[in-house]
Amino acid sequence: MSRSQYYEEMKRLAREVREEFGLETPRVLRADLRCIYRKHHIKIDLWPATEGQPCKLRKLRGAYFNDEMGSTVMINRQLPQDPRIFTMAHELKHHLVDRDIAVSYCGRDNENIPIEIAAEVFAAELIFPENDFADRLIQMGVGYGKCTPEDLVRLKCETKTTLSYAGLEKRAVFMRFAVKGSFAGVQWKKLEEQIYGEPLYKLLQRRRGL
Repeated sequence: MSRSQYYEEMKRLAREVREEFGLETPRVLRADLRCIYRKHHIKIDLWPATEGQPCKLRKLRGAYFNDEMGSTVMINRQLPQDPRIFTMAHELKHHLVDRDIAVSYCGRDNENIPIEIAAEVFAAELIFPENDFADRLIQMGVGYGKCTPEDLVRLKCETKTTLSYAGLEKRAVFMRFAVKGSFAGVQWKKLEEQIYGEPLYKLLQRRRGL
């Protein structure tokens, strides 16, 4: 099997999981992943074990372990919501496909090897399938090579997808809706506030003097 065939197979598997668990939108939540994990008897461990404790493994997002005690996924507790969901989806691929490997670490040091790229492909497709992504942009009137940062902000906010801006960037470039390098230096949260206004939690914090 070629690499491209391998990656396409991971997309197909991700769509099967979406169908099995009734994931119909690009807003996949931690609760959805926990439901899938329970079905597959995957335990979740967060590290550091205690909230606020310094993390010595900052480069690692997650890890998958499979031994005589069963299957366990470790997740970096300090990850924000979207990256945590993506990491849980990434590690699910290792459980479904790579259980013959006792331990799999996922971080910056090994992100370019095929087994890890395939997990990234699986996770992105599980959260926001490529066909749905393309359909949404086309409905917004975005043509190939014409996608702007503002378009991606609109896409994320209108769909409430939990695929991060980094993931949306990669998808837009890969599917040729945007030119490589066209999102360099974009401050996504700042741009989001410029378009949609300050989020409610910030307004409440300011009123409370926080």
